[in-house]
Amino acid sequence: MPARLRTADPASVAAALAAVRDGSATKDDLRLLTKHYLALLEAKAPGRSVEVRVPPYAAVQCVEGVRHTRGTPPAVIETDAATWIALAAGEIAWHEAVDRGSVSASGERTDLTPYLPL
Repeated sequence: MPARLRTADPASVAAALAAVRDGSATKDDLRLLTKHYLALLEAKAPGRSVEVRVPPYAAVQCVEGVRHTRGTPPAVIETDAATWIALAAGEIAWHEAVDRGSVSASGERTDLTPYLPL
């Protein structure tokens, strides 16, 4: 996996999650958790058919299947850092986030239910 998406050490993850839960999270906490959970998703669902974007922190291509080519729509998932962290930690379900409009998912293969929580 690219160096930018390495998993973080458990103590750092626990501290950042605690900060998110009590409302004192900084941008560094959000960045650490976003990249950590994207790295876990990339390891759990290797492939290149879906791009998961969490701007402005990171993006990853994952999930086995057909990769986007000319003439086929790309499979893209985009969400904010707080929603991504809640999804990855199992605090909200995938379909709940999609129904609320917290996740924008287009193209085929954009249901991450089998891979969440991380």
